[in-house]
Amino acid sequence: MEKIELIDRLKAILSEPELLTFNKEANELKAAYAHILMAEENAYKQKDSSEETEESEIQVSVLETVTPEITEVAHIEADPNDITFDQLFEEFRAKHKQQVDAKKAVEQAHLEAKKALIDRLRKLIHEEENIGTAFSVQKEIQEQWREVGDIPRDLRQDVQNEYSRLMEQFYYNIGIYKELREHDLKRNQQLKEEIIEKLKKLGQNTNLNEVETELKVLQHEWEEIGGTFQEVWEDLKNQYWSIAKSLYDRIRNHYEAKRAEMNKNLDEKKSILVQAEQLLNDCTDKNDHGSWMDGTQALLGFQESWKKIGFGPRKENEEIWNSFRGVCDKFFASKNAYYQDRNKKFDAVVAQKKELISKANELKESTEWKNATTKIIGFQNDWKQLGSAGPRNEQKLWKEFRAACDGYFNRKESHFAEIDSVNNQNLEHKKKLIAEIEAYSLKENKQDSLADLRAFSAQFSEIGNVPFKEKDAVYNAFKSAMDIHYKSLDLKGVEKEKIMYSARLESIASSPESGKLYSDERRKLKLQIQKSEQDIKQYENNLGFFSKSSKNNTLMKTVEKNIEAAKKVIEDCKNKLKQIPNE
Repeated sequence: MEKIELIDRLKAILSEPELLTFNKEANELKAAYAHILMAEENAYKQKDSSEETEESEIQVSVLETVTPEITEVAHIEADPNDITFDQLFEEFRAKHKQQVDAKKAVEQAHLEAKKALIDRLRKLIHEEENIGTAFSVQKEIQEQWREVGDIPRDLRQDVQNEYSRLMEQFYYNIGIYKELREHDLKRNQQLKEEIIEKLKKLGQNTNLNEVETELKVLQHEWEEIGGTFQEVWEDLKNQYWSIAKSLYDRIRNHYEAKRAEMNKNLDEKKSILVQAEQLLNDCTDKNDHGSWMDGTQALLGFQESWKKIGFGPRKENEEIWNSFRGVCDKFFASKNAYYQDRNKKFDAVVAQKKELISKANELKESTEWKNATTKIIGFQNDWKQLGSAGPRNEQKLWKEFRAACDGYFNRKESHFAEIDSVNNQNLEHKKKLIAEIEAYSLKENKQDSLADLRAFSAQFSEIGNVPFKEKDAVYNAFKSAMDIHYKSLDLKGVEKEKIMYSARLESIASSPESGKLYSDERRKLKLQIQKSEQDIKQYENNLGFFSKSSKNNTLMKTVEKNIEAAKKVIEDCKNKLKQIPNE
C-alpha cells in the first residue's frame, strides 16, 4: 500500500465509533508506514551517494568557459503525509485508550450494579414473605440484570454463578420454581439456537478480523444466557462448540500461517544482514573509489531485496531492522568520509570562490567606476590563482562569477558611451563660446563689459563637462581669453581687486574641478587669516615693551600700522570667504 492509502485507511478507522476492535489493524498500518519510510531513506542515501564523481583537475582562466558535468547535492524534503500519518496515529492511540478506560469504568459500574442486584435478590429471598410481591420484585431484578451491560471478564463467571444460584434458591423458596424454570429454560433454548444460527452465518464471512471480533461477542452472549432443558442441552452444546471450534481453527490456522511466513521473512533478512556486514568490512579494508562504487550498488541491491521480503515477528523484525539500518548507515558514513577527504581541497576552493562571487555581486550595481573596476579585475586575478573547484562545482561557480563581472562591465560600457556622446557635444559648444569671447570687443561702458564677461562665464559653466582628455585645454583657452579682457578693463584699487576676485571665482566655477579649486581657495584664505591673527598677537606683544611715554616713537607707530594692516587682511579674507559658493 502507498502512504495515502495507509492514511485513508487510518482515517476510516478513526471514523468508526468503536475503536477497540481495530487496535491490531492500526498497529499493522503503523508498521507498513515505517517500512515505506525506510525505503525512502534508502533511496535518498542512494541519490546522495551516486552524485560522487571521479576526481579531476580543471584549470580555468578568467575569460575561458569550461563545461564539465554538474551534479547537485540532493536534499530529502519533509513529506507532509508523514506528519499527517503521525498525527492520525496519535489520535487513534488517544481515542483507543480513552475507549478502553471508558469501557473499564463502565464495566466496573456494571459490576457494582450487579452486586447491588445480587444483594437485593439475597435480601428478597431471606426477608420477603408475600409471594406476589416477591415474584414482582424478582421480575424487576431479572429485567434490570439483563439490562446491565458487561462486567470485568475475570469476575464475570463468579458473579453469574452467584446470581444463578440465588435465582434457583428463589424459585425453590416461593414454590413456583418449576413453572418459572420451565419458562426460562425454554427462553434460553431459543436464545442459544439463535446464537448457533448466527455462528453458521459467521462461517461464511471472509473477513477474519470481523469473524474474530463477532465470535467473541457471540461467545460472551452464549455464556450469559444460562442453562436450558437437559434433553436438548447436549445437542445444543455440541452444535455450538462444533461451529465455534471450526471458526477458532480457521483463525488459528491463519495466524500460524502468518507466523510461519514472518519467520521465513526473518531468516531471509538475517541472511541479507550477514552479507551487508561482510560487504562493509571489505569496502572499509580496501577504502578506494572502485570499492565504494561497487559496494554501493551491492548494498542498494540488498536494500531492494529487503523491501520485497515483508515483515517478520514484531519484536525480532524491529531488532533486525535496526541492525541492518546500522550497517547501512555505517557504510554510507564511511563512504562519505572517504569522499570528504578526497574533496577537501575542492571544498576549500569552493568557499573562496563563493566569497569572490559575493564580492563581485556587491559591486555589480556600483557607479564608483574607477574603484569598482580595480576591485573586479583583482577578483578575476584571484579567481585564476585559486585553481579549479572540482568538476562538481567549477562550471556552476564560474557562470555565477562571470555573470557578476559581465553585468558590471556592461553597465560601465553603456554609461561611459552615453557620457562620451554628451561630452563631445559640450566640447563643440565650448569651442564656439571661446571663439566668441576671443572675438568680443570691450564696450565703452566698463560695467556693461563686466556684465558681458560674467555672462560668458555663466554660459561656459552651464554647458557642462567635456571629454576628460580635452578638459584642461578647453578650460585654459577659456581662462586665457577671459583674462585678456579683464586686463584690458583698466581697473584700479579696491574696485580692481573686487572685480578681479569675482572674475577668479567665476573662472573657477567654469572649471571641471570647481569643487577642488573652491576647497583650495577656502583653505588658502583660512591660512592667511590664521597667519594674520598670529602676526597681530606678536605685534601686540611687542607693544608691551614700549612705555606710555613712547607714543611718538617711530618704531611703535610702525607696529601699530602693521596691526591695522593685518586686521584689514583678515577682514578682506573673510569677505572673500563669503563670496565662495558652498558646493
